[in-house]
Amino acid sequence: MNKNTLDNHPSESQDETEHLDDAAIGHAFRISLVAIAILIVVGGVAVYLFSRPEPPPEVRETKLAPVKIREASPLQLPKVMFTDVTEQAGIDFVHNNGATGDKLLPETMGGGCAVFDFDADGDQDLLFVNSMNWQWDLDDGDADGRAESTMALYRNDGGTFSDVTEGSGLDVSAYGMGAAVGDYNNDGKVDVFITALGSNRLFRNQGEGKFEEVTQSAGVAGDDDRWSTGAGWFDYDNDGDLDLFVANYVQWTRQYDQAQNFQLVGGGRAYGRPQNFEGTFPYLYRNDGDGRFTDVSADAGVQVRNPATGVQLAKSLGVAICDLDENGALDLIVSNDTVQNLLFRNTGDGKFQEFGVLSGIAFDSGGNARGAMGIDIAPLRNDKAMAVAIGNFSNEMTALYVSKRGRMQFFDEAISTGLGPSTRLELTFGIFYFDYDLDGRLDLFCANGHLEEDINRVQPSQHYEQPPQLFWNAGSTQGTEFVKVDAGHCGEDLLKPMVGRGAAYLDFDNDGDLDVLVTATGRKPRLLRNDLDLQHHYVRFELHGDGIHCNRDAIGAWVELTVADKVFRKQVMPTRSYLSQVELPVTFGLADAESIDNVTIQWPDGQRQEIGSVDIDQTHTVHRTP
Repeated sequence: MNKNTLDNHPSESQDETEHLDDAAIGHAFRISLVAIAILIVVGGVAVYLFSRPEPPPEVRETKLAPVKIREASPLQLPKVMFTDVTEQAGIDFVHNNGATGDKLLPETMGGGCAVFDFDADGDQDLLFVNSMNWQWDLDDGDADGRAESTMALYRNDGGTFSDVTEGSGLDVSAYGMGAAVGDYNNDGKVDVFITALGSNRLFRNQGEGKFEEVTQSAGVAGDDDRWSTGAGWFDYDNDGDLDLFVANYVQWTRQYDQAQNFQLVGGGRAYGRPQNFEGTFPYLYRNDGDGRFTDVSADAGVQVRNPATGVQLAKSLGVAICDLDENGALDLIVSNDTVQNLLFRNTGDGKFQEFGVLSGIAFDSGGNARGAMGIDIAPLRNDKAMAVAIGNFSNEMTALYVSKRGRMQFFDEAISTGLGPSTRLELTFGIFYFDYDLDGRLDLFCANGHLEEDINRVQPSQHYEQPPQLFWNAGSTQGTEFVKVDAGHCGEDLLKPMVGRGAAYLDFDNDGDLDVLVTATGRKPRLLRNDLDLQHHYVRFELHGDGIHCNRDAIGAWVELTVADKVFRKQVMPTRSYLSQVELPVTFGLADAESIDNVTIQWPDGQRQEIGSVDIDQTHTVHRTP
């Protein structure tokens, strides 16, 4: 029965067998999963153990050094009084800008001056550039008693001046702007070039106080409708005679100026903005050596157009001349009003390349063009740097572009040196470096004044008459390099407000320290005598070229002094400031030094002449050796 039963149900045995097989497979699978999991865990632990980062070092407390704040030594400004001696020195010149109420732009810009020894007697004489009544006012009989406005020549008679204009040949009327002085024909007598609205004028010095106009024969009159401003003599092609660069401002006509209908806020006619006038090209005249000049502006590369519009770019007022890259050829820096400044690098083959933007001198640190007026350049910081100072419009700081010596890469250090914040409000025209306290460091002078007589009515922070500014060079280690000098340390006369324009330095009384001359548009100039009483020593040099390898005035030469472990360098270059020329002799302040180890002259043609040690507290005349 049992057998029969088994035989009758074979499927039940088969199902049980399959069930046992599935259980075995499931058991094995679970064991495999556990094994895999164990392997993963073990592998992960192994990876962690072998790859884990080193434990951080034990934190130990370190005792910090005490914080020390380096304090600059207290600044002690020198007390150097300047005294206004204009009247007692015999200077009674009054500038005439022709203004009668029409408010034409040229009325605001003129008033240059020049310091030069026209009679070669060893002291510095003065030339004041005058404007004149407008021709239409003269034609209408509205001369206002000023029809005979002329340039003014004052002879230095040993500390006082005599007006010798009449009969000198410089007693001419023009709407003058500025002057450039230099011996262009190498005859030993300094000649005069006057820039103007309209034709410019060149006067050859004949000696004995007489000048002959040679403008037409020389070919330097320029266009009748051009407005020339700053100018300077220099030997750009190193052929031994002086060439001439002439900056031009905007394209101006009376009709266009009046048609703009410029207005002050609140009503009333205002002077025009240069942005409303087109720019123009400068002149570069090559001296041909026979009393004639050739305009080489286009071929030489000093004519710049706006790359976006193609129009003439420059609206130039000032020019500084210096061999920036030390290649033996003089370069040009041109300050422009409301458009970029220009730097013309002299390649040495009669050509110039414009490097303003690449050099960093074209704009301010924000990439904006400013209202640039006067300009100067000089060595700074123990001759390790070259610094370009540019006076700008009101509410724009005076610029201080600094580059390492021999390079052409400038950075504006006006703020870091302390100069910028103190010059933001003022409208600066004339500007120059000079060592007024004879301590061996170059200080800075600014002549200020606005364009609008009624500016205070619409801008309470601004005034038509503004005080000049004097900045003492405290040295680069003081944190604040240029310190504004107050009346207690320079005198009330220097800081008396005026409508300043041109400015120059000179030693008119031959006492070794440098005096200041400032002009004013439509008003009297101011001669400020330096009454230095610090017992500082000095030395002065007057250089004379041979007229063959080097121009007679030695313009472009460098004088190098070695005093103990310091080296001082200064360039013979009268073209500085705004529409003006400073004296040719170069003055070095020596502070307490009582001896000079060596003097070296580098003439414009590259020749170096060793002088050796020289006596202090006097002027030395040096002639170029063959």
